[in-house]
Amino acid sequence: MAATRVIARPAAPPKPFFTVNRVRVLTVLVAWVLWEALANSGLFYRDVIPSSLEVVPAIFSELTNPGFYYDLYITFAEMIVGFVWGALVGIVFGIVLGANPYLRRALEPYLNAIGSTPKIIFLPIIFLMFGVGIESKMAKGALSAFFPVVFATMLGMITMSPVFAKVGRSFNLGRWQMVRKVYLPAMVSPVIIGLRLGMGVCVIGILVAEIKFAASGLGFRLMGYYDQFKIAPMYAILIIIFGLAAFANWSMSRLQVRYDWATYGMKKRRSTANRVTTH
Repeated sequence: MAATRVIARPAAPPKPFFTVNRVRVLTVLVAWVLWEALANSGLFYRDVIPSSLEVVPAIFSELTNPGFYYDLYITFAEMIVGFVWGALVGIVFGIVLGANPYLRRALEPYLNAIGSTPKIIFLPIIFLMFGVGIESKMAKGALSAFFPVVFATMLGMITMSPVFAKVGRSFNLGRWQMVRKVYLPAMVSPVIIGLRLGMGVCVIGILVAEIKFAASGLGFRLMGYYDQFKIAPMYAILIIIFGLAAFANWSMSRLQVRYDWATYGMKKRRSTANRVTTH
């Protein structure tokens, strides 16, 4: 009988002192020290960079103000509607263009030209078409979100292995079944990357539109504080927007890890390998 041999797990390398979490905390501390140094340096006009001791109470004041939540609701509604419409249309167009080389070669130059154009130049047209109410902000958000999503989806279709499409056709899948069971699962990662980028530019587009013409929303609230030279509340709104955007980006990254089959398969193989080495 052949002798069995236990494979010992190799010794783990020593952990570095500057771990990822420590670097993150250190980055926040350094940023705070620089902020306070600039606020007390006298290099800028008074209150242009207020102390964090003024900004932190302003943040709590905003979070306890009912008017803030109304403006947050308006911006959130504009973002959700605009992002969903822009993302859906972008995914559909990306799949169609990625699956049709002839149509892609015909339309790609126009998409590249419009996609690289600052979308703020379309604001006058959007305001003329949809007015200055909430509808124009939704349209601006959809226009901004469309291009990153369509480019990422089209790239995912182009780089997808042709074996997946051949397997789907061998099972006589219809077009909708091919999209739902083959195309989308095979390009989860590029699509979610496009969604992350689309969400970011969607928020930027909506805030720019609110700053230009709006009667409510976080952009309108931000400019209101600027016009009244209430600098600490203005910084508070900026920090809150940054926090909400960071949370949305973190949520999208977690979604990508959860539904990316390649990442899931790699983790599963690593887990299996660890179990083998320990037995």
